[in-house]
Amino acid sequence: MAVATDDSLSGPADPLLEAAELADALESDRFKQFLDKAPFAIAVSALKPAERIVYANVEFARLTGRVNQEILGGDWDRLPGVAAEDPGLSLGQAVVEEHDYVGAYMIPDTGTVDAWSNLIDDDDGTPAFRLVALVRAASTGSILDQLKQRVREKDLQLRELQHRVKNNLQLITALIRVEAQGVADHSTSEGFDRLAGRVEALGLLYRGLADAGPGDEVDLGVYLSEIASAVMRAHALEGIRLDLRVDSWPVSIDVAMPAGLVVNELLTNSLKHAFGGREAGTITLHCTADGRGCRVLIADDGVGLPEGLSWPKPGKLSALIAKSLMQNANATIDVRSAPGRGPGSPSSSTANSAAAA
Repeated sequence: MAVATDDSLSGPADPLLEAAELADALESDRFKQFLDKAPFAIAVSALKPAERIVYANVEFARLTGRVNQEILGGDWDRLPGVAAEDPGLSLGQAVVEEHDYVGAYMIPDTGTVDAWSNLIDDDDGTPAFRLVALVRAASTGSILDQLKQRVREKDLQLRELQHRVKNNLQLITALIRVEAQGVADHSTSEGFDRLAGRVEALGLLYRGLADAGPGDEVDLGVYLSEIASAVMRAHALEGIRLDLRVDSWPVSIDVAMPAGLVVNELLTNSLKHAFGGREAGTITLHCTADGRGCRVLIADDGVGLPEGLSWPKPGKLSALIAKSLMQNANATIDVRSAPGRGPGSPSSSTANSAAAA
């Protein structure tokens, strides 16, 4: 005989329920003694020729307030109780119409019970019996309250951790920038500066997560605008302005992190290399959303990339970050440049875009 039963009810009764005939097992003193002493309420009905209750243990009679004489031989409509969330649904109706866990039910003089209902098939796969189990839910509320309290405590601890991480990243950024100022070698100093920018971008991300409340999403538009402001402050050049336009677009941290690092990298590149010998220029950052996804555009009207140079450069960290963005956001990255073109020609500048679905 095949048994269909909920895992939460599995245990020592399983071998008995796998007996050749459940009807014979119900006549077994050993089986009845086991079920009569079970700490949860159990009742069984035979489905043929018409469904009728053939067994109920002591706990079932106690929880339902019905003695065996009132239960045995009848159908499940004899059970008292209505659904805790839908008083129009009776316990007797639910155990027939639903399977596995059927919900919480209020029984007069007993309180709330959790109910399960499972069909037991015979050898040819035809349902032959129904097993119903009830468990008093009086203690469940306190357990749920404890779990909810633990979740709230963990949430507060996580927020505190995010706050500390953000503060530590800000401190690390400041130390790296101070270190960069004291390095005579230009290439080493620039490397420190790039590292500081990346750490600061991560710090802004953690601040965004903390401010966003529950959940693991941040607004990409807001996040990128904060990165742009931080980069402009760190590398401010007289006469260089930022054309910023962003739409709201919630994304997961797995998308926001590489997107922020890519934008940080490109804006830093523009400020450091696009306007040599120039007194004015414009850097563009647009994050626009529509029904197809979100498009991020970073551009400048500077000198463009030197001939033979591409971005991201293979083997560098920027290439790894860009690859992560493409994988995590299902994004494409398009880089266009026409070196040597003069100012006021945005179409010839360094332009980078990423479209995320």
